[in-house]
Amino acid sequence: MTTRRGQLVPSEDELRDFLSYDATPHNSIDTTQVISRSRRRRLPRQIAAGAVSALAVAGIVTVAVQTTQFTSPAAVTSQGAPADGTTDETMPAEGFLDTGLKRAPAEKINLCTGALAEVSPSLYGLQLDVTFPPTAPVGTDPITGTVRLTNTSDTQVSGYTPPTPALTLSQDGMVLWHSNGPVITSLAIVDLAPGASMEYQAAFTPVRCAVDDDTEPSFREGLPAVPAGQYELSAVIDFTADPGMIQPGTPELDLVTGPLSTITLG
Repeated sequence: MTTRRGQLVPSEDELRDFLSYDATPHNSIDTTQVISRSRRRRLPRQIAAGAVSALAVAGIVTVAVQTTQFTSPAAVTSQGAPADGTTDETMPAEGFLDTGLKRAPAEKINLCTGALAEVSPSLYGLQLDVTFPPTAPVGTDPITGTVRLTNTSDTQVSGYTPPTPALTLSQDGMVLWHSNGPVITSLAIVDLAPGASMEYQAAFTPVRCAVDDDTEPSFREGLPAVPAGQYELSAVIDFTADPGMIQPGTPELDLVTGPLSTITLG
């Protein structure tokens, strides 16, 4: 070290030593240990999150299974659809489990004071024809007749339907009355060769219902009789095909209807 005007000045070697540094850090970090400790801290949270996710997935699966079972054909009973035309979980569309789109069951296709529904032909070639007396008295007593189910296709059709179709009394395209009340849960077996048919007993009441009547399980007592005049009768029924008949493009559940039949009340 030298002096310059009374000050101590370090030599070149001393400056070099002063400015030099140790390339090896004194407090090195063991990254392997840090990662290991971090993983151990996260593990309980990951397990808990995984358990919650598993429960959530299990819940979704359970709901899906229960919904599927509830909307199967055997689960449909007598409640029908709400009056606004929407459907609940028991009201499937072109097949109970076919497309996921929903429609009302046959007895709720036509609602009081609404327009008569336009229904596409049966995909299995089935058709309903209403046979009632051409004339009947005005009043509030039920009028009985028959409905014929015919296989108009060129193949055998087998499956089942409810024990009776739903009838609709209409005039000028407006629904005046339709089948209502508890639905019998028994089944009618369908096994029809091409051109063959079977018959159902049926009845309707020549009265006029209102929108509020469709909010109840069955119509109120004392509905007014329709006046004398010419009216139309139509029938509709749900047909459930045997599994062996179902092909791509044909649903398990088919909606069957037919032409209007005229009746004169007087």
